[in-house]
Parts: sequence; C-alpha cells; structure tokens
Amino acid sequence: MIASAVTGLSAVTGPSAGQPAAPTVGRLLGSWQLDVPALLVVVLLGALYGAGVLRVRLRGGSWPLARAAAFALLGLGALVVATMSALAVYDHVLFWPAAVQNILLDLVAPLGLALGDPLRLAVEALPERGAGRVRRVVTGRVVRVLTFPLVSTVLVLATELVVYFTPYFATALRVGWLHELMYLHLLAAGCLFVVPVLTHEQTLPSWCTHPVRAGLVFLDGIVDAVPGVVVMTHGTLIAGAWYLHHAPTWSTDVHHDQQIGGGAMLSIAELVALPFMLAILVQWARAERAQNAVLDRRLEEQLVRVVPQPGAAPAGTAPSTAAAASALPQPELVRPWWETEDSDVAARIRRQRSDG
Repeated sequence: MIASAVTGLSAVTGPSAGQPAAPTVGRLLGSWQLDVPALLVVVLLGALYGAGVLRVRLRGGSWPLARAAAFALLGLGALVVATMSALAVYDHVLFWPAAVQNILLDLVAPLGLALGDPLRLAVEALPERGAGRVRRVVTGRVVRVLTFPLVSTVLVLATELVVYFTPYFATALRVGWLHELMYLHLLAAGCLFVVPVLTHEQTLPSWCTHPVRAGLVFLDGIVDAVPGVVVMTHGTLIAGAWYLHHAPTWSTDVHHDQQIGGGAMLSIAELVALPFMLAILVQWARAERAQNAVLDRRLEEQLVRVVPQPGAAPAGTAPSTAAAASALPQPELVRPWWETEDSDVAARIRRQRSDG
C-alpha cells in the first residue's frame, strides 16, 4: 500500500509542483491512489459475496467457480481500476481517463457483478424467510418499474448524457463527495439493466424470454454507443473551463483530449456488448437443453397405455377369427403423452409435428 501511494504521488507531482507527469505506459500501469469510499464499497461487496458462497457450501451445496471469478475479477476489479488506478490519478487533468472511468463503472463493472449472479446467491444462502424477503424486494413495484428493460435502458442513456451535458460532471470535479456519488450513480444505473437480464432469478416479466433478452442486449449495445459518439463529435468542450485551467503543459489540445475520451467510450461500449450477448446466448442454450431434458423425462414417464378390450375385434372380422385373435396375447397400443394431454406444451408439440 505504501509503495502504491508513493507511485501515485510521483505521477501526480511530476516534473513541476502541482502538475502531473506525462502519462507513459509505465506510469499508467504503476500509478495508484487510495479512494477510501470506493475501497469500502469493494470490501463490503466482496465480503457479502464471499460469505454467501461459504454459507451455500456449508449447507452442502455448490457455487460455480466461474461466477465467483467473474464477480471478483471483472466486477470488483473494474471498480478498483476505475476509482484507484492511473485513471483516478489523471482524471482531474485529462478528460479521457475520466471518460474511461465512467464507462467502466457504467458498463464493465455491472456486467462482472451480474455474471456472478448475486441475487441467486442471496436466495440460496439466506434462510427461507430471508430468501422470500429478497424475492419480494426484487419483484416489488418500484424495482419492477426501474428494471423494466426499456426503462432501465433509457436510465443508462440518460445518466451518461446528464453527467456530461449538465453541470453535474464539472461540479463533481470540484466537489469530492459529489464525485464519489457520481461513481455510485453510474454503477447503480448500469446494474439496473444488466443484473436482471443475467440473473437466474425471475425478476423480469414472463415475456422476457431468452430470445427477447438477446434482442434487448443488441438494442442496449446500440444505445450504449450513443454517449461516446456524442462526446466525440460534440463541438463544445465538456467541463471545458476546468480542463482548460488544469491542462498540463505537455497536453495543450483539450479538444483532442475530449475526442480521445469519446472514442474510448465508444470502443469499450462495443467491446462489452460482445461478452454480454455471449452470456445471454449461453444461458439460452442451457435453458433449451434443460427444457428438452424435461420433455424427454415426461415422454418416458407419462406414456399412456391403451389396452384393447378382451374379445374385441376390428370391424369386419369374422367371429371365429375374432375368437382366435382374442385367445392370442394382444400387444399394447402406446400413445405418447402429448397426444392425449390437454396442456400448452402438448398443444405446441402437436402443432410442430403436424407442421413437420
């Protein structure tokens, strides 16, 4: 920790007092600064998740290692990088580190946290009463409205636009507590869309099937590109007075700095859309396999056996022939369950077979 603080300090002090040194690959990788509120959030989320995994395992259950790794490395890791790496060291003198910070908090960190599926973990780790309380909260009216796919998509877009095209961002650069609140705002807005889409808990309306979710993710990828394009092409400087006043001598083109930031936002948004879509497709494939397995089991377990009555014979058969036939062992006539059962699944299978 001391070494990290010293490294961060050397990057900030730079060649002259109060002016940061020009960012190099080494400085970008080795410069860190402590952000206590962000660190507390990371520790709290990590402790809660770890306690949940431990409790599930103590009960004899299991929790996929891949989910825990995604939560810790991609989710919490993105939070640490956004708030305490060189991005935080340089965000008050250059626009592009601040832009990358915000997109990490708005898109990358929520994706990592959602891949860890903390809602399902909470339900499995808590006692029955606590699990029921979690389900009631996530399916409550307020949460339902905020996480409704189109509403949450608009909220993510509105958050980015409000941050950059109102005094919000410029004020946050001057006021420390507002800067931390902006971090939390961006993270919460991103989680409102990503977590409900990827969780295995039923938090979305029933019509949000996996094909619909794939379409929503595709739409969200287009929407997420809008802030980067707008920032990159916007003629007016964002927080221009601040960055013009604090621009270091080695970076005199503040407008070009903003274009780099917008391009970085656009690139990261498009890169995040790919693993997001891949995660939905993997869930879709697993859900289809599980449904097919259920249908196969029902086919094996719920066959309807139709046994002909003793002495019965097909129409037009002579009595002597019928009597002889009745004396022989009669084979059972077997019909699958979907031909006799009155249900939506059975009707769908009958339609598919008739169409084929």
